[in-house]
Amino acid sequence: LDAMERCRELAAQLVAEGKAYEDDGAIRFRMPDEGTTGWDDAIRGRIDFPNEQLEDLVIVRSDGRATYNFASPVEDMDDRITHVIRGEDHISNTPKQINVLRALGHEPPVYAHAANIFGTDGKKLSKRHGDVSVDEFRAAGYLPEALFNFLALIGWSPDGETTVMSPAEILERFSLGRVGASPGTFDYEKLTWLNGVHLRALAAEDYADRLVTYVGERGLDWPEQRIRDAAPLVREKIATLGEFPAFAGFLFGDVEPDPEQLDARILEAAADALAAVEPFEPESIEAALKVLCERLELKPRQAFAPIRVAVTGSKVSPGLYESLALLGRDESLARLRRGGGLAGG
Repeated sequence: LDAMERCRELAAQLVAEGKAYEDDGAIRFRMPDEGTTGWDDAIRGRIDFPNEQLEDLVIVRSDGRATYNFASPVEDMDDRITHVIRGEDHISNTPKQINVLRALGHEPPVYAHAANIFGTDGKKLSKRHGDVSVDEFRAAGYLPEALFNFLALIGWSPDGETTVMSPAEILERFSLGRVGASPGTFDYEKLTWLNGVHLRALAAEDYADRLVTYVGERGLDWPEQRIRDAAPLVREKIATLGEFPAFAGFLFGDVEPDPEQLDARILEAAADALAAVEPFEPESIEAALKVLCERLELKPRQAFAPIRVAVTGSKVSPGLYESLALLGRDESLARLRRGGGLAGG
């Protein structure tokens, strides 16, 4: 039998037993008139409804389709569901479903009604709050384990203090008894922070693997080895994999620096100083640029700002010495000299 046929069969059985009746082509279930219907909610404790408040329930419409409050408990019964965990919106449905199950000779499962989730604006979470699918979070560069961690903490905590946990630890420590009855908040800032914590906790090789996979999924044809070489530069700087293309894109293509942020004198002097650096590695680059600052009588921040913009196209970037070394001498000098020309023009 398919689901609808199964429901119609059971509805007919209830009618035959006097527990339901036909009403203008539909079938209504007889709710008890006296006493209460209640359950020990695994999250909220004891909940009771006076039966006098429960109207007889339409379980099969006149067109033969079963209603939610009949089809749902029938499915729970047939699938031998032991726990029904759902939103608090369904609390009012529960006494109806309990009475249906008992009329069918089946004890109801354990019910647990979690609080609704709200956005930071205080309104119930909906599509208007942004990303709604796992695929969208993946595309934005969030790690599965970070999203798992974040979602688990909405309304639940193992001890009121622990925040960062692995999926395995969450599964080991989770209990419905620690789920709160108060609404939770879907806070994107907290999710991003938590993702950054998980991201930085990855082993170096795993971190690089995630970057390589993410870049490939975004359709960017960037050399894998260059991505791996860039991983240590961005590790402490980005909170999501999605920030990598914009933050480190200068390592994979030309940049368009703002001429207003360039200084021809500094850039030309930097190019001359770096041309003689040997080997072209972060330590020797740092030493050469510090000597340059002394010669130009400038503080490092003053001298490095136009160099950073010329090389990376931005005032914010990974470490300057490491970036120059990874770009290599020829490309670094070319960008510095081009920047000097733009500033002079």
